[in-house]
Amino acid sequence: MYIHKEGYRTIGITFIIFAILSLGSFYFLSATMPIVAYLLCFIFLGVALFIVSFFRIPKRIQTFGSNNIICPCDGKVVVIEEIEDVEYFKGIKCMQISVFMSPANVHVNLNPINGNCIYSQYHKGKYLVAWHPKSSTDNERHSLVLENENGKILVKQIAGALAKRIVNYIKVGQPVKQNEELGFIKFGSRVDVLVPMHAKITAKLGTNVKGGVDVLATW
Repeated sequence: MYIHKEGYRTIGITFIIFAILSLGSFYFLSATMPIVAYLLCFIFLGVALFIVSFFRIPKRIQTFGSNNIICPCDGKVVVIEEIEDVEYFKGIKCMQISVFMSPANVHVNLNPINGNCIYSQYHKGKYLVAWHPKSSTDNERHSLVLENENGKILVKQIAGALAKRIVNYIKVGQPVKQNEELGFIKFGSRVDVLVPMHAKITAKLGTNVKGGVDVLATW
């Protein structure tokens, strides 16, 4: 396991604040309420360690395959439904698979397929809770369309009520490799994957999935 680069600054600030609060609690409380001082110290440390765990990247045996559309993130499958996309596919029917990422999940986002990026667009928006039906279209988000010989998929990184920092590394014209980093969303959110109707969905509603490991669909 290692810590993602997106976490270095946040973790550094967190531990500085932790040190200040801990020293302050001991300075003001250790003489009169030592138990409270120690309790506050443990609480501060617990919060700091949680922040560290949020940016963790565990070592995994990843799944590959030219016919596989791999899950781009950790989380829970909350939506599998037929939709008409209005952003890129302009009303063409496709299947949407949505994965909700809680603050406890690993939050790096990965490329589901090999191919090329043919569309990349950031959208300002709201911060509805990530499981809200309109979060896919109304929330702040970054959309990518990746294409290879099998077809095109659209991947949306969607901000939520807590997640207000979307990082995307992919540019139009850039070749992408399956399971390499696509981006990062800080502090819980959602990723939608829109696949063509001819794709066979293998994900199951309500199941927990791992990025780079579980297969969402095949084509």
